[in-house]
Amino acid sequence: MDDQLKQDLVSLIEKRIQSNGYVFTVEFIYRGKRKYTQLYYSQGGTVNRAMIEDDLKKIYPEASLVIFRKSEFAPGNPLIIMREGAAWTKKSGKNKEGGLNEKGRKSYERENPGSDLKAPSKKVGNPRRKSFCARMKGMRKRQKPENNTGDDRLSKSLRAWNC
Repeated sequence: MDDQLKQDLVSLIEKRIQSNGYVFTVEFIYRGKRKYTQLYYSQGGTVNRAMIEDDLKKIYPEASLVIFRKSEFAPGNPLIIMREGAAWTKKSGKNKEGGLNEKGRKSYERENPGSDLKAPSKKVGNPRRKSFCARMKGMRKRQKPENNTGDDRLSKSLRAWNC
């Protein structure tokens, strides 16, 4: 490959990475050796030490993080692109009144083919509602009394289903 073409390609990749997300240079110890890599996060939220440690352990199970810092993309170092978590596991996929919102249900269905999540039903004769209320009221008995604040996710879900 022509050197000029290679430089243009690297420059294009660098611009795209810097404009769409964040690159972190990570220094860690793996099996007694000090190693470096770059982690790319496309999300705009905060990336903290715990998140980087968790992601690093997915790739290098016994690794211990030494230091990380936000940096520019360096073409010579390995780059690992970290996938953003599914909406159903984050606040953006959860309904404020309990349960999942439409975005959360769709993201769960994408990750679990064959599943068919539906919105809560408040209709009294609905068998889905009857089954849900029976199962979740049993969870209420297992819940610690100090967690039963009325503002916890279980209470919100029971209210959403009109239990």
